[in-house]
Amino acid sequence: MDAVMSTTSGSASVWLFLLFGFLQLLKLSGNVEGDALNALKSNLVDPNNVLQSWDPTLVNPCTWFHVTCNSENSVTRVDLGNANLSGQLVSQLGVLSNLQYLELYSNNITGNIPAELGTLTNLVSLDLYLNSLRGTIPDTLSKLEKLRFLRLNNNSLTGNIPMALTKIQSLQVLDLSNNNLTGDIPVNGSFSLFTPISYNNNPFLKALPASPPSSVPSTPPSSPGLPVIVFL
Repeated sequence: MDAVMSTTSGSASVWLFLLFGFLQLLKLSGNVEGDALNALKSNLVDPNNVLQSWDPTLVNPCTWFHVTCNSENSVTRVDLGNANLSGQLVSQLGVLSNLQYLELYSNNITGNIPAELGTLTNLVSLDLYLNSLRGTIPDTLSKLEKLRFLRLNNNSLTGNIPMALTKIQSLQVLDLSNNNLTGDIPVNGSFSLFTPISYNNNPFLKALPASPPSSVPSTPPSSPGLPVIVFL
């Protein structure tokens, strides 16, 4: 009898151990997005405690201020514009697979734009303007096929405008003004819609010359024919 009870007790312990491990794994996998945002928080200086509610011990970040989630508890918006934040962005943001709006404008953020933002294939709006970002515009952003708003103006970005960005057919608003970009301004694809305002105050950017109008040889007007006299 004791042996049976011991075996039963041992089996229960094993099942409890497995259940605990499963719950821990579930919690860990469910908090990947929270971990990514917590990595961002850890990399930022927040003098106004805007990120005070960002508690990394929660199962997901959907109760945090400035974070919006969908019905499946996946992050769709991060709204941290004009929050007096400084520091740098982190590559972990690339795991927010359902993110549609990344609003970090009008802060004091420095460093580069992470290439991993190109994995956010549901992104509709990327607003990083009015910061102190440097480095180049990642050509990985060309993978954002749903992007409609790309505003990177008023930073210290350098290098060329990636020609690959012209493949984003959904792009409606583009502002790259007030940077230190160089090279040619793309004119094909969706970039054919944008005016010079999108590129103002980039002294080393140059517009491609306009194609000359095709020359069609002019045909001189035909002289009226002389009257034909018929002699009978």
